[in-house]
Amino acid sequence: MSTALTGAPPDPLLPADRSAEPDQLLHPDPAVAAEQAALEALLRCWTRETGARPGPDGQLRIAVLGGAARLSAPVRYWSPAGWHRFGPAVLSAGEGTADAPVDAVTTAALLAAAAADRPDPGQVADLAARVADSVVRTADILAHRRTAAPSGGPERSHFLAAEQSLLLGHPLHPTPKSRDGLGPAQSAAYSPELHGSFQLHWYAVRRDLLAAGSALTESADRVTAGLLGGHAALPPGTAALPLHPWQARELAHRPAVAALLADGLLHDLGPAGEPWHPTSSVRTVYRPGTPWMLKLSLGLRITNSRRENLRKELHRGLEVHRLLESGLAAEWRAAHPGFDIVRDPAWIGVDHPGLGDPGGLDTVLRAQPFAPADRALCVAGLVAEQPLGTGDAVPSRLGDTLRALAARCGRPLRTVAAEWFLRYLDAVVLPVLWLDGRAGIALEAHQQNSLVLLDADGWPSGGRYRDNQGYYYREGAADRLTARLPGLGAHSDTFLPDEVIDHHFAYYLGINHVLGLVGAFGSQGLADEAVLLAGLRRFLAGPRAAATGSALPALLLDAPTLPCKANLLTRINGLDELVGPVATQSVYVDIPNPLAGA
Repeated sequence: MSTALTGAPPDPLLPADRSAEPDQLLHPDPAVAAEQAALEALLRCWTRETGARPGPDGQLRIAVLGGAARLSAPVRYWSPAGWHRFGPAVLSAGEGTADAPVDAVTTAALLAAAAADRPDPGQVADLAARVADSVVRTADILAHRRTAAPSGGPERSHFLAAEQSLLLGHPLHPTPKSRDGLGPAQSAAYSPELHGSFQLHWYAVRRDLLAAGSALTESADRVTAGLLGGHAALPPGTAALPLHPWQARELAHRPAVAALLADGLLHDLGPAGEPWHPTSSVRTVYRPGTPWMLKLSLGLRITNSRRENLRKELHRGLEVHRLLESGLAAEWRAAHPGFDIVRDPAWIGVDHPGLGDPGGLDTVLRAQPFAPADRALCVAGLVAEQPLGTGDAVPSRLGDTLRALAARCGRPLRTVAAEWFLRYLDAVVLPVLWLDGRAGIALEAHQQNSLVLLDADGWPSGGRYRDNQGYYYREGAADRLTARLPGLGAHSDTFLPDEVIDHHFAYYLGINHVLGLVGAFGSQGLADEAVLLAGLRRFLAGPRAAATGSALPALLLDAPTLPCKANLLTRINGLDELVGPVATQSVYVDIPNPLAGA
């Protein structure tokens, strides 16, 4: 990636200013880049979820249309961790017929039909439509970022800049940027990748309907009253309830909410206050200068699920905060002082029998611990590709950081990359293993839920986890956990059998997070994946990982296959991953363990 033409060298962790760069350094067509990214994601999903492999000639071939045709694409890079790269796909109907180029939407429909003995036409059409939506949104994002001024918000926050960096989305999801129901103007305001910002919409709820919880000395309604400030007057006997503006418009059409508004039990105060910035999850928002982030209910379908807060998740956030404050955090920090959990210590909403759960009105109050200068970066944003230019290097914040380190150290890039990865395992992965083994709490620590803290030079120095949905209490550790906090789990539905937790933990931390990081290094030309996998094996087999007491290192080292969430098959089956028991929310498949041969 290029540097600024004048002045001090740019910070590799903040977005580069590309507005003054010559056009030939930018991608010539965002629509083409969006199409290719979508096609690659679909083919990655297919190879992972079906076990398909390229032939000796480097071509991936997939039988479609009941075997009457073949979809094929050249493999440009084959990743042991799964972050493959493919060239354009073509469809062939057999000998004597010309190959026809196919786009991502057609590819999605063909793969969906090929994945089932009796494909459901509705599910095939739904997948194709959502792929089309994702492609259009990705093209809009890339077009915007070609010319947009650098962001990170008004304070040039490292944290917000990384949250705004997921331009292509999950590299192993068929519809990573699908946001069903979001119009163009709304997308501009509500999308982190478009540098969106907006005022919150405020309701006032009568206090006899107020539902709230706080693990702090300050009540949730005191916090929200402070956030509203003098921007709107609260009617007597009410509490301030912040809402996402899209959600507020949608809620007004729900009969139960409309009745509460008509009866004066809810008051619509309208938009008010300073703008907030959406983070990578879209519904969690950040505002400089306040110690709070808000995780808002949002009934949009984003990737696989509608994103409205469930009561059990709200209770879970308070429980984890109380658990940590019971002495667990002090023990954890003694072993791993650089790691912590971003707390969700309060929530506010509405109780009414007509609302159900989720009721669409509940909001999480999340602590905001980062100053603008803190290099606290969403891992998914750090590794996310930024396809805004041309050349051999695949641009990303990770690549920029490693190249800057290599230049500063005077060492080869791949040597620095391998050392950075090993330091990352100690700073971010080891503490998560400790919490699992020593406390009996496993974290759904995929890359978007995980933050890495970098020191002034760019080396990993610590980490954070965030997400009140993603805590698992081990039934095997129930006595230890309830001794710390009696009544734990009564309202949060968080205790699970150890074997279920092992299954999910292996995917979220092992495959999505760590192997996903290995794949990013390899596919972006930063390191040899075989070297990193060998280093990962030494880490997992070493005394520090063993001392955590977690069963995950042995599983990752010894299992010939690993359980892996199948995002394409989950989408084809129309599953909402926030509905139903944890064990059956998603489709899982067994994939070969790349560590077994490392």
